[in-house]
Amino acid sequence: GRRLVYLGYTSAGFDLFVGGGLSTNPMLAQRLGAWVPLAEVPDVWAGIIGVFRDYGYRRLRNRARLKFLVADWGVARFREILETEYLSHPLLDGPAPPAPPPGAGDHVGIHPQRDGRVYVGAAPTVGRLDGAILARLADLAEDFGSGRLRLTAQQKLVLLDVPAERAEDLAGELAMIGLQVHPHPIRRSTMACTGIEFCKLAIVNTKDTARVLVDTIEVRRPALDAPLSVHVNGCPNSCARFQVADIGLKGMLVPDAQGSPVEGFQVHLGGSLGHAAGFGRKLRALKVTAADLPDFVDRLSGRFLAQREPDEQFAQWVVRAEEGDLR
Repeated sequence: GRRLVYLGYTSAGFDLFVGGGLSTNPMLAQRLGAWVPLAEVPDVWAGIIGVFRDYGYRRLRNRARLKFLVADWGVARFREILETEYLSHPLLDGPAPPAPPPGAGDHVGIHPQRDGRVYVGAAPTVGRLDGAILARLADLAEDFGSGRLRLTAQQKLVLLDVPAERAEDLAGELAMIGLQVHPHPIRRSTMACTGIEFCKLAIVNTKDTARVLVDTIEVRRPALDAPLSVHVNGCPNSCARFQVADIGLKGMLVPDAQGSPVEGFQVHLGGSLGHAAGFGRKLRALKVTAADLPDFVDRLSGRFLAQREPDEQFAQWVVRAEEGDLR
């Protein structure tokens, strides 16, 4: 979101991107070069959906996504069709927004609301909750806030409308049920898809593997002080978005030391979204078994901490690191 002078007034609005998607044919969304005032967002959204409805490859199962249409047309033609056939006016040209301030952007922690109260974001371990935790969570939302809860796309949860003076007390109560408001970076940024337990497409167990990883790295790397996102996926379809993580893991069967097939992962390194968006680096034959994953991440994070420049992020280090240091 940005603010520009629009018809003589300062107005909130959004930069416009189309055509992103991951899965087995990952593509980054492309910027149309247009700024959309807040009031026009519904019309522009409906127009984009209309373009896909009328021109998208909806009869082709493997290409029934907007990203394939945008890739074939290019952004110039897509914008032209959107403006001339679906909107009543041209889109406003706009410069790219400035880079956002550094930070995880996942709502974890204690943050101010506009009304003087705060919201409290907590990180479940790899997004897993049980009934007892949910029941206690509902009680805490009513006791400390207004009862309002939100879930995020990063497998985090947020309790709203908390008096600022009670926020740390709430954080303590949440910690007692395994929900960390001030988590270690590996617990904060590790997420996993459903995995083989409940998904017929998955090849490996993701939740338990990721939980063991988190518990291990917290003990071995207590001084880790930089964001390190680890996304654990059970198959190539990328529900956990492994291509855009610092360490992305695609589930597959890999040979163990004796050559027998066991649960493991293909490794993608240094993916990211935002202004420096890019897919993770795939090194030749870089695969790891589920059992060896904690040792691999421990080794990799240790080398990052030893070699990083001031303020350097993991994805930036991966670009310049020697291949041997990434194995």
